[in-house]
Amino acid sequence: MAYKHTNSKGTTYYLHKTDVTLRGGKTQTIYFFAKVEKNAKGTPTDLPEDRIVTENPRNGFLTIKKKK
Repeated sequence: MAYKHTNSKGTTYYLHKTDVTLRGGKTQTIYFFAKVEKNAKGTPTDLPEDRIVTENPRNGFLTIKKKK
């Protein structure tokens, strides 16, 4: 089951991840939020242990950051 978070505006978002290849050939995992649980651009995932969810207070946009 995917991690879900409801922002201050009441909209529920689901966490997804996808692996991308950078120009140098290195592979990196990208995390993003989507309004639907099943998204063609990524696979639903749980929140990693070393990350926290932050919300932009102006528009309710969700991002994840590494814990300090």
